[in-house]
Amino acid sequence: MVGMTTQVLLDTDTSPDATDSTGNDSPRMFHYVRKSKIAESAVLGSLVVALCGETFPVTRAPKPGSPVCPECKKIYESLPPGGDS
Repeated sequence: MVGMTTQVLLDTDTSPDATDSTGNDSPRMFHYVRKSKIAESAVLGSLVVALCGETFPVTRAPKPGSPVCPECKKIYESLPPGGDS
């Protein structure tokens, strides 16, 4: 997977417990996905696959300090550094 780039994206869980204790529709965590698939998913509504295997459509971008899926983070940190190509 040389040269692969990723970005953290939202896991759109639609289950009833997907809201926080204040009733806000906040995501529970964000996932790492291939950067090249983000625009396609946002425009066409296609599903993306996170490093951890979760699949979901792109609906939001993470804000700094957003919670990140621990499994995605572990996988991402174990990948060799890629280029911006």
